[in-house]
Amino acid sequence: MKSPKRILALVVGGVLLIAGGGWLVGNQLRSPADEAASRKPPPPSLITVAVERKKLTSTVAVSGTLAYGSPLPVTLGGVVGTGTASTSAAGEAQRVTRAPRVGRVREGSVMMEVNGRPVFTLRGKVPMHRTITLGTSGADVRQLQRALRRLGFGSPTSGTFDQATATALKNWYAKRGYKAQEPSLDAQRSIDDLRRSVRIAEETLLSEKKALDEGRDLYLLKIKYDNARRDLELAQKALQRTRSTNETPEDREKIGTMQAAIRTAEESLHEAEQALAAAKPEDDKRLLQLKVDNARQSLDEANAALVNYSEQQTLTRDKLLEEQRKALRTADEAFLAAERDLRNARRLSPQRLKVSNAQQSLADARRLLGEQLKTHGISLPPGEIVFLPTLPARIDKVEVKAGAVVESKVATVTSSSFAITGSVDVAEAKLLKVGLSATMETGDGRTFPAKVTAIGARARIDSGEDKPKGEQNEEPAIGAEPVLLTPTTTKGLRALVGTPVTVRISVGETDEPVLTVPVAAVVTSADGKPRVQVETSTDKTKEVEVRTGLTADGDVEITPVNSADLKEGDRVVVGNA
Repeated sequence: MKSPKRILALVVGGVLLIAGGGWLVGNQLRSPADEAASRKPPPPSLITVAVERKKLTSTVAVSGTLAYGSPLPVTLGGVVGTGTASTSAAGEAQRVTRAPRVGRVREGSVMMEVNGRPVFTLRGKVPMHRTITLGTSGADVRQLQRALRRLGFGSPTSGTFDQATATALKNWYAKRGYKAQEPSLDAQRSIDDLRRSVRIAEETLLSEKKALDEGRDLYLLKIKYDNARRDLELAQKALQRTRSTNETPEDREKIGTMQAAIRTAEESLHEAEQALAAAKPEDDKRLLQLKVDNARQSLDEANAALVNYSEQQTLTRDKLLEEQRKALRTADEAFLAAERDLRNARRLSPQRLKVSNAQQSLADARRLLGEQLKTHGISLPPGEIVFLPTLPARIDKVEVKAGAVVESKVATVTSSSFAITGSVDVAEAKLLKVGLSATMETGDGRTFPAKVTAIGARARIDSGEDKPKGEQNEEPAIGAEPVLLTPTTTKGLRALVGTPVTVRISVGETDEPVLTVPVAAVVTSADGKPRVQVETSTDKTKEVEVRTGLTADGDVEITPVNSADLKEGDRVVVGNA
C-alpha cells in the first residue's frame, strides 16, 4: 500500500506535466491576425552594384545559316549537238548521258553530257543563245575567243568567228577527248568542191590581170606611170630631207669658226679695257684708248659677219625649199596625169572586161563557199557551253539524272565562297556599314572571323529555287533589314555548310578600359542631365552627375563631371528591395 506522501507527489507531478503541455501547445497556436503580422515584408533596402573599369564592345547579333554564296540556276542555252532544243537531228530526245555532280567546277571543265556530247563551263556574263558558225559576230563570240585564249588555244579576239577561231575550238575539243561539231561527209565534199572553185577563180583573175598589165596598147602608158611615180617619190624625199636638215656640216664648221673669232675679239676687248683702267698718270692713255676702240670694232665686225652669214643661209634654204615644192607639184601633176591615162586605157581595153568578169566569178565562188561553211562548217551549238559569271564555282544542287530528258534547269551553282544571310531591326541596321568586322559563332562554341558584305536590298540573294505558284522566297519581317555577311577564312567551314550560326558584328568599342555601370543605374533628372546614385553608407546615397558613352551588353560607359565624386569599386543603386 502506497504512502500518502507518495500519492501527493504523483498528483503534483501530473498537474505540472499537464500545465507544461498546455503551455507548449499554446505557444504553437496563432490567431489569423498574428499569422498575417508575422508575414509582413521587411523594411525596403537598396540594391547596388559596384562600378567597374573595363573595355566595352557594342555588337549587333545576326542569326542565319552558313551556305555557299550567290546561288544561280543553270539552264542550257539550246540544243547540244545538232537538231532542235528537245531533239537531235535524228529525232532523238536530248537525253542526259552523264549528269552533273555536286562539287567544284573550273573553267573548261565538262559539267555534264547530253547524247554523248559535252557541256563545258566557261567564264563570261553573256549567256549562250544561238549557234555560232563561221562569220558570226558579237559579244558572245568575243567572250568565247577570250576564254579560248585563257585556256591556251591562241584564238583571236576580233568578235567574229573566223577560221582561226574554229581551229582553236576544234583543238580544245580534241584535247578534252571530244570532236567539235563538224559537217557531214556529203557537206564536206561540197565544201571541198567550192574551195576548189575559189582557187580556180583566183588563178583566172591573176592571169587576166597579168595579161591586162602586159598588153601592148598599155606598155608605153605603164612606163610613163612608173617613171612619174618614181619622180614623185624622189621629189617628196628631197623636200623632206631639206625640211629636216637646218645646217650642212660645212655650214656648222663655218659658223663655229665665226663664233671662235667673236670669242677672241671679246677677249681682246676685255684685255684692252683692263689695261686702260689700270693705266698710271704718266702712261700714254691715248694709245690704250686706241687699242680699246680697235678691239671693239673687231668684235662688231665678227658679230656682223655671223649675222650676215646666217641671213644668207636662211635665204638660200628658203629658195631651195621653194624650188623643191615647185618640183614636187610638177611631179605630182605628172603622176596624176599618167595614172589617169593608164586607168582610162585599161577601162577601154577589151582585156579589162575579162578582168572584171574574173573578179565577179571569184566573188561568187567565195560567197557560195561562205554560205556553205555557215550552214555545214565547224560550229558551236548553244547548249554545249554554259557561261558562268565567276569561276571556279560549285555545283550545289543537281536537277537532272542520267537518262532524263533535258527540259529546263539542270543544276544550281554557287560561288566557292561562303555567306550568311540574316536580318536586323531597322534601328540596328543604321549602326552597320559594309566592311565592319564580325565574329561567327557555331552551336558548339567555335568562332570564325567574318565581315559585313551588304546591307538592305543588295543583301538579298536569290536562292535559285523555282518556287511553286503562290510561294515566294522568304522575305525579312516588316521593320527589319537583310544583312549579308562573308567569313574571311574558309578553313574548317566546308563541314559546317547548312548549320545555323550567330554572327556578332562589332559596331563600337572603347579605346581603353572605362568606368561602367548597368544601364538601369543611370537616371535622368528633371533638368535632363544623367545621374547615378552612389551609396555613401547603409541605405544612404548621393547623386552624382555623369556623362554617358558607349552602351554594350546592358552596361554603359560613364564619366563623372567631377572625377572625385566617383571611382572604380563604388556602389551605385540599381533598385530597391
